[in-house]
Amino acid sequence: MAPSVVAQVTAMAAEPCRELGLELVDVVYAKEHGRYILRIFIDKPGGVTIDDCEAFSNSIGRLLDEADPIPNQYYLEVSSPGIDRPLKKVEDFDRFSGSKAAIKLYAPLEGRRSWQGILRGVREGQVVLQVEENEVLLPLSQIAKANLLGDIDI
Repeated sequence: MAPSVVAQVTAMAAEPCRELGLELVDVVYAKEHGRYILRIFIDKPGGVTIDDCEAFSNSIGRLLDEADPIPNQYYLEVSSPGIDRPLKKVEDFDRFSGSKAAIKLYAPLEGRRSWQGILRGVREGQVVLQVEENEVLLPLSQIAKANLLGDIDI
């Protein structure tokens, strides 16, 4: 079976990210409003700039043109993950310990699938989330989606 578009693009993005000092946060390939979109989210300490996005876009664009892993016409979008950054890797839960997060589970735990609280890292294969005065342990294998909750002061 051929690797998925996301898996192929993820593998292709490793070298440009390394060369440019960037972190690959996520790759999303989806059909929206009748057109295919390839979204690649990158980051680095202190945040990415437009110049970072442009440099990465040019680099990955050349690789995508050469390898041609996507059978359809598509639009390439490269950007920062934003304040609601997805948490994809185990390391993300430790790295952003102390930050507010929203986590959705595949199946209910204590009668709930959706949780919000303060990340406290990973312990024995479980994400530790402080919810009010309690610590809740959420199995990594049960996390369907997780992202940071950015604070916006207006």
